[in-house]
Order: sequence, then structure tokens, then C-alpha cells
Amino acid sequence: MAPLLSPMKVLSKCCGKFGFGKVVDSDSKDLEYPQFLEFDPTGRYGRYNEILGMGASKTVYKGFDEYEGIEIAWNQVKLNRFLRSSQNLERLYCEIHLLKTLKHKNIMKFYTSWVDTSKRKINFVTEMFTSGTLRQYRQKHRRVNIRALKHWCRQILSGLLYLHSHDPPIIHRDLKCDNIFVNGNQGEVKIGDLGLAAILRKPLADHCVGTPEFMAPEVYEESYNELVDIYSFGMCVLEMVTLEYPYSECNHSVEIYKKVTSGRKPDALYKVEDPEVRKFVEKCIAKVSERFSARELLNDPFLQIDEPNLTYGEGDITPMSRILRESETNGFNADLELTIKGMRKDDGSIFLSIRISDTEGTLC
Repeated sequence: MAPLLSPMKVLSKCCGKFGFGKVVDSDSKDLEYPQFLEFDPTGRYGRYNEILGMGASKTVYKGFDEYEGIEIAWNQVKLNRFLRSSQNLERLYCEIHLLKTLKHKNIMKFYTSWVDTSKRKINFVTEMFTSGTLRQYRQKHRRVNIRALKHWCRQILSGLLYLHSHDPPIIHRDLKCDNIFVNGNQGEVKIGDLGLAAILRKPLADHCVGTPEFMAPEVYEESYNELVDIYSFGMCVLEMVTLEYPYSECNHSVEIYKKVTSGRKPDALYKVEDPEVRKFVEKCIAKVSERFSARELLNDPFLQIDEPNLTYGEGDITPMSRILRESETNGFNADLELTIKGMRKDDGSIFLSIRISDTEGTLC
């Protein structure tokens, strides 16, 4: 029987195996700039004391990339509970190593990672989002047109399609509006917090994880595939529309479990007045054999964004068909000479110079 390795030996072994930045002792770093509480091992990234978010085992701080001159998110994960099991620790390294390989416009960017031995924490740096999570953003901006919601949905599904298209597929397993991030000034939405993600190598999952309100029924049976993310996405859409957590009528997770496993939908679904929205959500949260994939949902008619309808009233641009019809009615023939004069910078409209010849060949 092989001797058991100490947690710190496992830590060093994992660092080498997964190509992490060197293990450092944060107390040994001479901080030259008082506004930074600490630096990464290379001295490129500095951490401020401002907290952006906090979870059970992770705290996210605002940081700064001195090389690029941009703000970043500095994530710190406590290793105490992971050090109790070498299996858990290796799994954590696998998941963070996975983040380094993901490159997609709708997946949060991952920059670097390293281990701090003195504080027993793992640090990783990701991009920072100006508008926080999609849940915070939606609560702040409560009046949103369905067109914007469709735009967000397409971006989220694009990210999921990227994850699910890997071989084997990558499953997020904890998708919710709290884990989707927004750059509001650009309308940009990205999937983040892939800490629970795992590459699906066999039909039987190893552990039941996630947020109960967003977990598909098959997750409780611990036998599922990437379509659990589609179920969670449907619950995200429901929250975006109703501004309330799914199954908020339940008082605790046991109630949620009973409703989900019995096939009862959240009360919020029946508050959705738009039948097209409700139908789309139902496609996402249907039983797994009938549930749509990310690719199918991206092609769904509901997500096809129509251009705004133009009305032609007094002072509006006259449609070309009306010009032709009126020219024929007034005795002009249909010979037209069209010239593009230029484009207006403020709204992108184009000026046309139109010359129509009358019955005697005179251009008007």
C-alpha cells in the first residue's frame, strides 16, 4: 500500500502537474505600493481591498493589471476544506486548469493562477465586469424590451454551445443569473464561475451539485448530460422575465426537491403573460428526452430578432413602392435615376437623389 501524502505535498504535486504559477508565500512579497494589499508572483497584478463578491469558499476582489492598465477580478479560494482530501484538491486544480483552455467571446476570460502557501489559498485572475451579474443588472434595470432579453439569451446559448461542443462536452452544472456577468455599456454577456464545471467522461456523474432552484430533475438522480445546463438556462430566462427566483414559493430546498422531482413547474412560469416567452421556457425545462439543445434553441424562431417596424406618417421617409405607384398615377413612366448622396453620421440614414422622367422625357 502506497504511503499517504501530506496535503502540502499533494499541493506541490498538483501545481507541477497542472502547470500553475509557482507556489508563493504572500508575506514574503515586498509591497511597494500601499494601495495594493498584495501582488501575484510576477508582480503584474495587484489586489485592492475592495470586495466584488463573496461565496462560501471564494472571495472576489478588484485588482489591476499593470501591464495592460485594466481592472481585473482577483479570485481567492480557501484551500482548507480541499486540503482534507487529496481527491478534492486535485479536482479543484483540474477545474481551474480547464478555465485556461476556454476561449470564447461569451465565456469569462481567465488570465493566471497560483497558490499562496502561507494563507492556504489559491488565487486566479479573471476579467472584471463593469455591471456585475445578470441578476444585479436586471434588478437595477427593471424595464427591458423583449428584444434585449433575446440578445442576452443568444449570447448565453452561444457560450453553452461552445462548452457543449467539446469532446467530451463541458458542463457548467451551476448556471444561474448570479453566474452570468454583464458589461452593460456594450450589451455584453458572459458565462462565468465555472468552478463546478467538469468534463463529462461517462453518463454517470460523480456528484450532485448546483443551486436547487436551477437544478434539473435528473441531477438529483446523479445521471445526466449537458442538457442540465439548458434546464438551468430556462430558469435563468424565467428569472429575467419575472424578476424573481424560480421556486421562490418554497421555504427550503427540500420543498424544491419535491416539486422538481415530481415534475411540478415553478409558480413564476404561470406569471409569464407572453405565450411565446412561456413556450420558449417550457422547451428549456421540458423532461430531458424532449429538451432542446443549445444549437436548436439558437435556431428557435423566438430568438430571431426582427428589425423594428417602420411607420410611414407625415414627415417620414416615403417608401420606394409608393414613389413608383404615384409616378405612374401622375403620368410618369418608371424610368428612374437614383444617386446615393451620402450617409448621415448620427443615425446612419442614406440620402437618395431621384430623377423621374415624364411622358415628354423631361427629368423632374
